[in-house]
Amino acid sequence: MSHSTVHPVDERLPAGKLAALGLQHVLVMYAGAVAVPLIVGRALKLSPEQVALLISADLFCCGLVTLIQSLGFGRHFGIKLPVMMGVTFAAVGPMVAMANVQSGPEGARAIFGAIIGAGILSMLIAPLMSRLLRFFPPVVTGTIIAIIGISLMRVGVGWAMGGPANLAQSVDMPKLVTMVDGAKAAAAAAAASAPAGAAASAIKLPGPIPMVDNANYGALDNMAVAGFVLLAILLLVKLGRGFVANIAVLLGIVIGCVVAVGMGKMNFDKVGKAHWFDLVTPFAFGMPSFDLVMVLTMTLVMIVVMIESTGMFLALSDITGKKIDQPALSAGLRTDGLGTLIGGIFNTFPYTSFSQNVGLVGVTGVKSRWVCVAAGLIMIVLGMLPKMAALVESVPQFVLGGAGLVMFGMVAATGIRILTGVDFKHNRHNLYIVAISLGAGLIPLVAPRWTQHMAHSLHPLLESGILLTAISAVLLNLFFNGGKADQRAAIEAAKAAEAH
Repeated sequence: MSHSTVHPVDERLPAGKLAALGLQHVLVMYAGAVAVPLIVGRALKLSPEQVALLISADLFCCGLVTLIQSLGFGRHFGIKLPVMMGVTFAAVGPMVAMANVQSGPEGARAIFGAIIGAGILSMLIAPLMSRLLRFFPPVVTGTIIAIIGISLMRVGVGWAMGGPANLAQSVDMPKLVTMVDGAKAAAAAAAASAPAGAAASAIKLPGPIPMVDNANYGALDNMAVAGFVLLAILLLVKLGRGFVANIAVLLGIVIGCVVAVGMGKMNFDKVGKAHWFDLVTPFAFGMPSFDLVMVLTMTLVMIVVMIESTGMFLALSDITGKKIDQPALSAGLRTDGLGTLIGGIFNTFPYTSFSQNVGLVGVTGVKSRWVCVAAGLIMIVLGMLPKMAALVESVPQFVLGGAGLVMFGMVAATGIRILTGVDFKHNRHNLYIVAISLGAGLIPLVAPRWTQHMAHSLHPLLESGILLTAISAVLLNLFFNGGKADQRAAIEAAKAAEAH
């Protein structure tokens, strides 16, 4: 076969060019790729070394699953298009909810069990999911992506503040002890003066439980650094061109780290202690535990992920000019499930195609899938460098806060941009779909304890605003609009999704 007959998707570029373009893909996705293990690892209250392990596993599996997706693995796995695979933000809400129920290595094992179960089920239902795109038009996908960003903003703000909102104050133990002692003395005096046989009076505190402000929460110097990182990213986006603008978030984090080091707020002790090279091993936290509700919850997340991936694959087919048939689409979605299974085995999370990189294919015009193969190899190497993971884990939370506001805010903005293509003028029902679905997704954010009188096993499902929005949007769309197929609208929506 002559070179002229090779499709641009299958074109093998010179090794040097492949390495440079592959590194470009890695840098574009890097900040988003490491965000999820940082969020979930800290929600699980894992040690810094364990969080670094999650980051290494994430980078390693990003590369491995990217190879399977872009290179292909037999007839049943791999879309064989220039696709970069990364951990999906859609699973963050449910995983944090699971971490709130059970933290530490036990919680990690429960999450990995749910991911493994969801990966297996996702592979089984992949052929079916490739036919369900009509149930996820832009009014549904745009709403879901918007609530993903809105939900994650809480994490970004928490990073900038120095932790979640519940850390803003702590109980003032000395004052509480004094209050309790005083209340006991008052109760004892009342009992001594009461007639014989009278019931003892209950101990009552004279006021609310005394609280003391956390000096590290909302510290002005930390917030100033977060604001500086945000400003640096905005300047890079405005003044930078091409590749520099594409990695503005990553460069902003680097700039913030330089400032933090200068202020004495970041050190490299853990980086120095970390090994230069180490293998990523399966089940590093022990054998996973399996809970049916958690598995089904994560499977529901994967259904949303596979629908998004379907749109991404169709958009990429449109960008590259390479048509994909139903078996190829099923193979791509099956790889989402396989990647999620691999993630659960190797101590990381569910995988999907990264839309930033789909956008990069359109921007650069380089359509060769071998570029993503090269990027996958680079990611695998990075995953086996513990010092790299330790460096990422050492980045102060307030530095990540400035970047998180951009990353997660862009996810929400992407959902809004998708919704701008929805017909609200001639179809007012779409307004109700978006309004009610967003409202459902906000319930866990504004009323975190709304499930306290419900079955404990349902909490991981009901405490995820993303899942509530997905269920609500799909059902309301079916109720108002039915299941009309509009593949072109789905492709245009996928092209608009460049930030999650």
